[in-house]
Amino acid sequence: MDPRIHDSGGPKIEAELPLVLDHQSRLPLAAQLVGRLRAAILDGTLRPEHTLPASRRLATELGVSRGVVVRAYEQLAGEGYLESRGSGGTRVAVRSDGRGRASAGAHETSGMEQTAMVDLTPGRPSGAPFRDRDWRAAWRKAVAEPVEVELPAALGTPALRTAVADHLAASRGLTVRADDVVITAGTSDALQLVVAALGGPSAPPRVLMEDPGYPTARRVLTAAGARVQTIPVADDGLEAAQLAALALRPDAILVTPSHQYPLGGRMPVKERLALLAWAEANRVIILEDDYDSEFRHRRMPLPALASLPSAAEVVLVGTFSKSLSPWLRCGYLVVRGTSGQRLKDARHDLGTPVPGVMQSALANYIAGGGLARHIARARRQYAHRRELLLDRLGGREDVQLAALDGGLHAVIRLRPNAPAERLAKEALGLGVRVVTLASYFAERTPENGLVIGYGAPTDLELAGALDIIAGLLDRIAGGATT
Repeated sequence: MDPRIHDSGGPKIEAELPLVLDHQSRLPLAAQLVGRLRAAILDGTLRPEHTLPASRRLATELGVSRGVVVRAYEQLAGEGYLESRGSGGTRVAVRSDGRGRASAGAHETSGMEQTAMVDLTPGRPSGAPFRDRDWRAAWRKAVAEPVEVELPAALGTPALRTAVADHLAASRGLTVRADDVVITAGTSDALQLVVAALGGPSAPPRVLMEDPGYPTARRVLTAAGARVQTIPVADDGLEAAQLAALALRPDAILVTPSHQYPLGGRMPVKERLALLAWAEANRVIILEDDYDSEFRHRRMPLPALASLPSAAEVVLVGTFSKSLSPWLRCGYLVVRGTSGQRLKDARHDLGTPVPGVMQSALANYIAGGGLARHIARARRQYAHRRELLLDRLGGREDVQLAALDGGLHAVIRLRPNAPAERLAKEALGLGVRVVTLASYFAERTPENGLVIGYGAPTDLELAGALDIIAGLLDRIAGGATT
């Protein structure tokens, strides 16, 4: 086959790209195509002015299914080699020296080398959904709808509440009615709403949190007026037996059972049932933060606490920040029982903070299948980056990798001769931003390590950043032993 990359206007040129796939090889066809295209980019045959053939056309020319080409394009886009522009086609995103299209001009005008920052801060997903046609179509439909003259419904628009309920049924096996869903402006807004609903200036609620845990949640709860307690947890999260020793009974307990943040384990079913029994007996509300349950890389997700049989009141805290982007500032609560009514009453008093057009666009995106398709694509991207991290650091004897069963981050535990604070400081000087594991601890003695987010960077950026970290480990640890 000799597919051609055509000039479709603008600064694109026509180029010939001989592609031959071996249908008898044990190597999957998609992997072969990825290798051929990657090699063509790295040797300069394909350049940033080139647009690749549409997936359907290339599949026909190669005699393969369209899915083979789509998977190859998606992987190379995740690695940073290609850039999808919807109707504008799929273009090459880097030059043969690895620099992006935009960086070339910057270097030429400045006349000097500049180090680009690679941000490995956890909690930052890929920005891919904002470039796909499903997202743009959802927004076009939303802005074409008649403009309302009233504020959006306090609990959220019926369309978005229904879409969220349907999404949770498909992705988490939860039986949720639309009436159980309350739309929020993300997790921070949800936690402020919880504090407003459960207490007041004269009787602020007491909330128990995992240690280590989510620092932003601690700050938000404290700023909202809650009295925050912490309880030490291991990799798999809270052990219910610890709760019997509490001196003060909390009003609520915030847990991350599906993927403990940041250590990455998952709470066993036995512990989940024991937590529910304790919460029921002590009339404590469970706040279940289900922040990135869509992304599992090795094991199937365990059932959400909210789905298990119990009379305990569980409030599921969900967000689109990890599945889509924090830029949206949109999430939801699943509420039931007395606490659910109190949360609804508080939301009615405060009104919704999420614009109606945003809710309409999200509802269209979910109902049209765009979110499910994006999550499937993103899951493949993140799984590939996880493998890249294992490839770069997994064979080292001086580090221990954790939190890799799911999500968008990994924990790198370090030996004492490689202080995380020093490593993070020196990495920043080399253009790589990382977060220390110690920053997640509240009262416990912190551990020495890093928390690496691999959702946002491309594979090229991640590979380069991990090479820098590995080099620093060699130098810092080696210097400490000499």
